[in-house]
Amino acid sequence: MSEGGSSGGGGSAGGGGLLVVGDVVTDVVVRHGPPPVRGTDTAARISTLPGGAGANVACWAARSGCRDVRLLARAGADSAAWHQEILHRAGVRAALTVDQEVPTATVVALVDGSAERTFLTDSGAVLRLCPADWSPSLLDGVAHLHLSGYLLFAPTSRATALLALREARRRGVPVSVDPASAGFLKGLGVDRFLATVEGVDLLLPNADEACLLTGLPEPADAAAKLSRHVPLVAVTLGDRGALLAAGGTVTARVAAVPVREPVDSTGAGDAFTGGFLAARLAGADATEAAAAACRAGAEAVTAVGGRPARAARPAGG
Repeated sequence: MSEGGSSGGGGSAGGGGLLVVGDVVTDVVVRHGPPPVRGTDTAARISTLPGGAGANVACWAARSGCRDVRLLARAGADSAAWHQEILHRAGVRAALTVDQEVPTATVVALVDGSAERTFLTDSGAVLRLCPADWSPSLLDGVAHLHLSGYLLFAPTSRATALLALREARRRGVPVSVDPASAGFLKGLGVDRFLATVEGVDLLLPNADEACLLTGLPEPADAAAKLSRHVPLVAVTLGDRGALLAAGGTVTARVAAVPVREPVDSTGAGDAFTGGFLAARLAGADATEAAAAACRAGAEAVTAVGGRPARAARPAGG
């Protein structure tokens, strides 16, 4: 239900390129019924799929209509070609640095009978994205920069993300950040994270991340507080939709799209982000973009893994 219209976030009527600086991951999705029993077997359905928050956002933005989606990330030589091809088929122009020393990041996603997931993460090549991988020319023709929060959790990748952020600010290109992980945020420290993202235009936390970043128990209060530091905040609430805040006030509440039988919530937040950014780049106001993002999130939970079930056109097609 809307409580307000457009505010903040750097929407760009008429469209424009989206650059995602983030992560490519190989997901091992383990769907189980009863909880795993220690010391014996538990039946499960196991899939190996392409993933990574940044790559997922890029694919969902392409799926949601953004015609120029680019991705900068780092992958191991073990699977870089596989990831590159899948991203191309999804409509993403990926600049993947191939790491010869460590493998592509791997995440084991344990998905229970309610479609909720628990992650076991080996960051692999993700956190080795380095300043030498970055070039200001990556922003040529770009109307929005999105940074995956996972990059902020290690010195080398954080330095790279900050290079991109500074160049975007110099060019007047709006920037968004997904905090990525409440668990990793605790390790980095809330104050350090907030200092790192100073100057961004849009923050896209889930409810747990928003509450952790503010120390407040209610997502709406947390969103309002965060919006005193970032012009626009979009907090995802799972099957309760999303809320927007700007200037210290909640400006809109957007209902979720009902899903009769959710399968896997992996990547639902990434789908929201990709849908939101695509809509904003097409000229939607913040509330309209959140509604489009909720539709993408609802679609995401009906399929296994974090990517759209059907590939978009080839990149550049």
